Amino acid sequence: MALGKGVPKAWRMSLVLVLLSLSAYASGPGVPKLPYPAWYVGLVAPRHMEVWVESVDVLDQRGYAFFHVSGGVASYTGKAEGWHKGTGKTKPVGNVDLPESIFLRWQSLAEPQTYKIRIRIPQWVRDEMVRPQRVYCVPAQQDVTRYPDTINLGMAPGGIVKVWFGSGCLGYKEIGRFQANIEPLGPYKGEANGQYIRLESEHKAYIEKHGIPYGSW
Repeated sequence: MALGKGVPKAWRMSLVLVLLSLSAYASGPGVPKLPYPAWYVGLVAPRHMEVWVESVDVLDQRGYAFFHVSGGVASYTGKAEGWHKGTGKTKPVGNVDLPESIFLRWQSLAEPQTYKIRIRIPQWVRDEMVRPQRVYCVPAQQDVTRYPDTINLGMAPGGIVKVWFGSGCLGYKEIGRFQANIEPLGPYKGEANGQYIRLESEHKAYIEKHGIPYGSW
């Protein structure tokens, strides 16, 4: 089992309990049999709805837990309302098989509030992620073979999470829209000494003027 650093103890323990309940341990992690060296996690939020991702943890399809595979600031869409299906700030997830579940914990700085959620990734998504697809790629100006190797996590106030998968030339398909739970422990003490990270002045001014467009996500 791969244990990352900087993960809340309670969050780590809950993931361990999930693993025990699944009884899905193998003899050793080894190297995943994927057609690429790493898949990617993207983080995105609506413009001005600033977030700080405390942890993205993965339970892969072999039953192994990998903690803190991604985190930090997200990239932002072009507007405060609604979503786009592009990717956010991405990070490669190497030596980890395709995800059975993704555990996400983040601070919604626009509110402020802390949320957590477990997102189960359907088998049809994993099947698609290892199926090569031939597509005309505009930047390359030619036909290319690509895999939909990125899972994009969109986070919005109210604990709304939208999830897509795909890649740049292939575009993105929606996996689903999910409702996260409020984390009663609040922000992780390892981030900003237990206090919410301060909302940037640009975003604060927008929210004070326009409010938070709940219901648009």
